[in-house]
Amino acid sequence: MVGGPDAVVWQATITGSGRVLPDGCMDLIRAGGEIVVAGPDTRPYEVHGNVGDRYVGLRFPPGFLPDLLGVPAAELRDTLVPLTEVVGDDRTRAFVERVVEAADPGRVLESFALSHPNAIQDSRTTAIVGLLRGGASVSTVADHVNLGERQLHRLSLRRFGYGPKTLARILRLRAALRLAESGLAGAEIAAHAGYADQAHLIRETRDLAGASFTALVTS
Repeated sequence: MVGGPDAVVWQATITGSGRVLPDGCMDLIRAGGEIVVAGPDTRPYEVHGNVGDRYVGLRFPPGFLPDLLGVPAAELRDTLVPLTEVVGDDRTRAFVERVVEAADPGRVLESFALSHPNAIQDSRTTAIVGLLRGGASVSTVADHVNLGERQLHRLSLRRFGYGPKTLARILRLRAALRLAESGLAGAEIAAHAGYADQAHLIRETRDLAGASFTALVTS
């Protein structure tokens, strides 16, 4: 738990090529001798590396990491950038050294986030994500958080890296993939996740993930 919302430590070992799908989140990742910031994705990211390479990361929920870093999310969209290029102060460089040398880098990543003065997510960001995840329209979300639609769009660029419609599409696809794990048929998945029909689900999946929904579910 970091400043209220969940931030999840994860570990992965390269076993071959792979694909990371957009999920609305941002990560801090220890990769070799540096820490990289994985910005918010709008397209799949192809993972390449040497078999056996090990990565440790801290995944932040949508809208949280930009304030922690003091950088608008839109500037980091679809990028992997060394942390020291994003925040280049002495404290950050010392943190990178600690993580690289640590036996438990995930714990060090968490401690950095917890000790950061901006490690608080405002309730408005949480409300935006929750409403969009629940299928609310952009106008409904804007009204709920007392913003005009243009103001909401600008806030979304800063917090999430893209506008609320894009975030809603990404969250909806992730919901559909979770529903697929329960064994529902495609038409049922589309209906429960908020798509107009199964054809809509198929189009959105190819656009955001670069693959068919069936391929994602069976991979």
